[in-house]
Amino acid sequence: MKMNTPQIFAMLLLFAATISCKQQKKDTVDKKAAEQSLKVADETTNTSIELVKLEGSPAYEDATLELQSLSDGTIAKGGEAKFDFMVSDYELGAQTDGPNAELLANSGKGQHIHFILNNQPYSAHYEPTFSKEIPDGVHHLVAFLSRSYHESVKNENSMVVKKLEVGENPVDSNGLDMDAPTLIYSRPKGEYLGADTKRLLLDFFVLNTTLSEDGNKVRATINGEEFVITEWAPHIIIGLPMGEVIIQLELIDSQGNPIPGPFNKVVRTVTLKS
Repeated sequence: MKMNTPQIFAMLLLFAATISCKQQKKDTVDKKAAEQSLKVADETTNTSIELVKLEGSPAYEDATLELQSLSDGTIAKGGEAKFDFMVSDYELGAQTDGPNAELLANSGKGQHIHFILNNQPYSAHYEPTFSKEIPDGVHHLVAFLSRSYHESVKNENSMVVKKLEVGENPVDSNGLDMDAPTLIYSRPKGEYLGADTKRLLLDFFVLNTTLSEDGNKVRATINGEEFVITEWAPHIIIGLPMGEVIIQLELIDSQGNPIPGPFNKVVRTVTLKS
């Protein structure tokens, strides 16, 4: 059957509309799948705190972080010290791909380095070279690569762990054993607003040990509710109320006993605002 020009135009419009509807349906399904993977609950029905493993982040298995300065870990005197890192197979300042960047609190400045001294709250750095105020004494430094939504990159080469000795006669007030099992807190941190309050990233580092069902574990106590983590993996906290949230992390052995160490029990408070 021969069609005239108006008929051909109408069929083309119908075809384009069909393709558009299919794409919109696919996008909707993809978004729902991403949200389901995080077990996002409706605010009117979710009345308890849940801890869910976060999945779907790019692995960055080849990403590396190296500290080129302070190779021997000594600093002549307390004050401003320069840290010069080298980053490979990882782009500082870039936005991390994937759905998690939209579902979690995300830095508009992109991927960065978390710099943690003596298990205190981290500072974020978007350039590989920066200066920090370091007081006299003996300090435990952990630095690692972070995705734009603050999830740490976890591979053998994505972190730097170093003992810093600052000043003429540095005093070790922490009783550091750099080879002992150690827990380092990363997230949550600070204040969360609006949509960012729905899903908080729980992330940490474990050094010189592994986590397992029948071995060492991390016990997370969130607003009084207790969770035991048996895998070194990021998690999402959902179902939190507005206001102050108190988070305690502990490194424990297979029997649930605390593992000795100056950083193996840490308490942080974050604030959620609507």
